[in-house]
Amino acid sequence: MAPTSETLTAERILEATEEVLRRHGPAKATVVDVARALGVSHGSVYRHFRTKAALREAVTKRWLDRTSEKLARIVEATDRDPVTRLRDWLTALFDAKRHKAGDDPELFATYTVLTDENGSVVGEHIAELTAQLTRIITEGAGSGTFAVPDPAVAARAVFQATGRFHDPCHAREWTQPGVGEEFTALVDLLVRGLS
Repeated sequence: MAPTSETLTAERILEATEEVLRRHGPAKATVVDVARALGVSHGSVYRHFRTKAALREAVTKRWLDRTSEKLARIVEATDRDPVTRLRDWLTALFDAKRHKAGDDPELFATYTVLTDENGSVVGEHIAELTAQLTRIITEGAGSGTFAVPDPAVAARAVFQATGRFHDPCHAREWTQPGVGEEFTALVDLLVRGLS
């Protein structure tokens, strides 16, 4: 049987890091804790991630990518009309963020700290999400469903307008009574504005 360090992968390290962050929080979690959880030396972790900051950035990117990947499947569902895809995409984004905040509040709080630290990763995530929205809106404009002169500008506006339903700073509001109806009313307004 090969030693653990030979079978150590970046993915295993990221999984362990997520668990260590869940247990200890971002202020107390260390690379040594991650190595201990994996049964390897901290040097083995550093061979995959050169610094603690690089490890934290990678785990943040992994967390954000999970949402992006789910949303990409909606973008790719070109058998559905652009309005349906736009509604489904916005709903899936809100649901993903709401579930992350509600299902694992400790980890969500940790990732809120990590996303604040990793502005470039968050910027790339937002760029990816607005590119997905741009594609839906572009296809809607091409079919005559949406009447917008610049789909990229419209996509950024839609993303910013819906910030209350996906920006982690609003997480406490996501469980309030009536938030679902408020979300639906906003999406209806945005769809009418694009049409």
